[in-house]
Amino acid sequence: MILPAADLADALRAVPLFANLPPNQVGWLIGHGDVISVPAGAAIFGEGDPGNAFYVVLDGEVRITKRIGGEETTLATHRAGAFTGEVPLLADTPSIANARAMRPTRLYRLDRATFLEMFSACPPVTATVLGAMAQRIRGVESALQGREKLAALGKLAAGLAHELNNPAAAARRAAADLRPTIERTQTLALRLSAHGLDEAKLDTLAAIANEAATSAAPTLSPLALCDREDALCGWLDDRDVPEGWKLAATFAGEGLEPARLDAIAALVPPAALPDALAWLEATLTVAGLVETVEHGADRIADLVGAVKRYSYMDQAPQQEVDIHDGLESTLTMLAHELKGGIDILRDYDPALPRIHAFGGELNQVWTNLIDNAIDAMAGTGQLRIRTAHEQDRVLVEIADTGAGIPPEVLPRIFEPFFTTKGVGEGTGLGLDVVHRIVVGHHHGDIQVESPPGSTCFRISLPIAPPEQNEPRSS
Repeated sequence: MILPAADLADALRAVPLFANLPPNQVGWLIGHGDVISVPAGAAIFGEGDPGNAFYVVLDGEVRITKRIGGEETTLATHRAGAFTGEVPLLADTPSIANARAMRPTRLYRLDRATFLEMFSACPPVTATVLGAMAQRIRGVESALQGREKLAALGKLAAGLAHELNNPAAAARRAAADLRPTIERTQTLALRLSAHGLDEAKLDTLAAIANEAATSAAPTLSPLALCDREDALCGWLDDRDVPEGWKLAATFAGEGLEPARLDAIAALVPPAALPDALAWLEATLTVAGLVETVEHGADRIADLVGAVKRYSYMDQAPQQEVDIHDGLESTLTMLAHELKGGIDILRDYDPALPRIHAFGGELNQVWTNLIDNAIDAMAGTGQLRIRTAHEQDRVLVEIADTGAGIPPEVLPRIFEPFFTTKGVGEGTGLGLDVVHRIVVGHHHGDIQVESPPGSTCFRISLPIAPPEQNEPRSS
């Protein structure tokens, strides 16, 4: 679109960025830029596109958005006088967001080369553009970090809910079965007492039940367990015990053999044998259900404990931190992603000292690195975690057997907004956050090696409190 020079000059002077420029510099802008019209709904640039132009809104409205976790998030809305597009031009990165005209919009446009020339041709513009860029980057980082934390929290919460659901459901089912089973046990106990067994025989029968319930049953292969169940079923059928198949399944699972049933048969009269065995089966079933409830409650308690350790709930932000506890609580929080074909190899230094650190932040580091490793292995591989004590520092290595990081990408992985993931799949801030926490907050060091077929991050952290040293640049 071509505007008369006078009209374009008036339009540019109405833009705060150019309002105080002398006529010769306004003339330079008129001669080097052009004006484009964008209809409502049309894209101006997209996330991941090469940054190739600088835009000033003359009239209309431009919305800046970024796709995060499948949702389009609005970062800013620009109206007449605002400008956009400077970040990828100055940072030499692809566009980190999308720009779309929300209504018919006119834009003043400078291509990449001309935009860079503008800094020498129009010096007063430089400070404004650079200041705006820095402010926008901080704002975008803050917004995206907040969204990423929420997304990470949602991911961890979903995984934790999955992990909690299994023991909770098992305990609930067992608790529901306990009441009728206990009632059946009491009924059978009354029927058994009607056979006139003396106290010594009842005590012996109770001792057999207690021993079977408290002793660890031998681990058998499915075939061996089936053979034992068949043998028990045959023993019970030979003595006309009702529902022998049902009793046999319980007895086999608890490790009882026909020889043990022979001892019971010798203890009670033949008429009392069915009731004695039915009572024994019900008693063992009750014990098994109680054990299931206990295991479920213990597992839930372990998971809650892991959450408290992971989040350092009710603890000071900075304190003495056990690195191994942090790694293990992180693995617990990510357990749902590690199931399947990923093996975990732990190589922990048993004498690793505690360090003074921000425990919650370090757990964020472990989460980001382990989560990246899981993504890199696509469900199959080996995750290796190693710790070591090196003079006044501790070393943590997190390695995976994924495809590796391409050599041309490796030098940029800690840059803000840099990501190799598809649009909307990553913010490019995960490793930037890792670097800031390790280097900026803990005065540590982070290195990465990634030959084809593996990647290893090495994090070195001082044992002494961070505040004893001057802050390091992140």
